Amino acid sequence: MNSHKSDLRDLTVRQLLARRRAAAARLGDVEQVLAGTLTEQARRCGRPGCRCADGEPHGPYAYFTPRPAGRGRARYVPAALAGVVRRYLRRGADVEAVLAEISAINAELLARRELR
Repeated sequence: MNSHKSDLRDLTVRQLLARRRAAAARLGDVEQVLAGTLTEQARRCGRPGCRCADGEPHGPYAYFTPRPAGRGRARYVPAALAGVVRRYLRRGADVEAVLAEISAINAELLARRELR
């Protein structure tokens, strides 16, 4: 949930603290979180005479790139785990959104000198 700064300015300190507490409660179990991207790529094996040599590559295969991404950091994801990785990535995005909301609330509390 994105909180616009002016929306937070209209709330009392008590309301801000309650909203922060509710946002933190939404975090729940953070063990099933991934930050990064999942991409699918087709590959050529390089064997002479293979169907991929004539233009029809193998795949698609899934690859996970963690954030922050470094060069050569993409990791193969077996097809059986691709759904799990997608779920973890969605959960990671949800956690990031909640943390951004909590950070905005804390910034407003700091501006009011009420950070606790």
